[in-house]
Amino acid sequence: MPLDHEKYMRVAYEQALKGYTEGGCPIGGVLVDNDTGDILGAGHNALVQEGNPVIHGEMAALRAAGRRINRHNTTMYTTLQPCFMCTGTIVQFGIPRVVVADVENASSDETIQFMRARGIEVIVMDKAASPAARDCIALCARFKSEKPALWLEDWGGGPNARLANN
Repeated sequence: MPLDHEKYMRVAYEQALKGYTEGGCPIGGVLVDNDTGDILGAGHNALVQEGNPVIHGEMAALRAAGRRINRHNTTMYTTLQPCFMCTGTIVQFGIPRVVVADVENASSDETIQFMRARGIEVIVMDKAASPAARDCIALCARFKSEKPALWLEDWGGGPNARLANN
């Protein structure tokens, strides 16, 4: 059964919007069973809400999905290209497919290359064809302009000058 990427990305967007309206970072994630199409878990970035820097949208979706023998037949939908922490988790848990709405607000395509090099199918939604992708891109861009310090904090505070000088 092919999954309806627009449908699931809309759910991820609604999670991102929820995070934004709560004063947090607008990044949402949804984990879907590839066979049934059931949503196993959905969530949003919780840096502000929980004071937890590791609960990004993808991590919140995984947490909501709970314990599983494995995640080898799932798809992760994410409103924003995953950071390296979330990418590492996707690789470690063997999630075979990731669908991304927004690559424009990410700094580079390194994490997409990393996942693809490890056999993960990465689908970047076409903003020309996807209203959900356009909404994800616009919401994230709005947040970045409104709260640049919080955006930077969520991405780890920027490069560590102490490490760069070694």
